[in-house]
Amino acid sequence: MRTVRSDMVVYWWRGSGGGPRVGLIIAKSVGSAVERHRVARRLRHVAGSIVKELHPSDHVVIRALPSSRHVSSARLEQQLRCGLRRAVELAGSDR
Repeated sequence: MRTVRSDMVVYWWRGSGGGPRVGLIIAKSVGSAVERHRVARRLRHVAGSIVKELHPSDHVVIRALPSSRHVSSARLEQQLRCGLRRAVELAGSDR
């Protein structure tokens, strides 16, 4: 399932076990290498805070949009949580 937030796109699906997996996509459109790395660090931190809440077979990919470099980490976490919740609802799964 794919959900679009104002600063990111969240892809979620339930695969085979092996623990929850989280991946990041930070395109060049986000900014310079320094800006992309800063966004990636913030998203890794945010993803780390929610990974313990994921089902062991959950797979999540977060694609940062260019506006993500201007928002706070708290806002990124809020968008990730909302995006995941919406993706699970759309899939008709319970977590």
